[in-house]
Amino acid sequence: MKTTSVSELKSRLSAFLADVQRGEEILIKDRNRPIARIVPLTLNGAYENEESVLVAAGVMTLPESDVLPASFWRWKVAQIDEKEAVRVVRDERDED
Repeated sequence: MKTTSVSELKSRLSAFLADVQRGEEILIKDRNRPIARIVPLTLNGAYENEESVLVAAGVMTLPESDVLPASFWRWKVAQIDEKEAVRVVRDERDED
């Protein structure tokens, strides 16, 4: 966590906000007394009302991070024949 004074924050606000965007927390002091903290928004703040309702109902949980786990990149990709994929899409489209 970085620490700054009110006057330094005012003069370098853009730089501090860039730090916050990278995940850094900023503690703001006035005469060496902590008065505020700037923290990155959590993912919870990025979701619309519909998702909030689903979370409250216990139907859905929000991700803990917006970064995919390393294991995601090791998953094998399904090998699907192109003609079969086209047939499935057309069949689904024709159902309506």
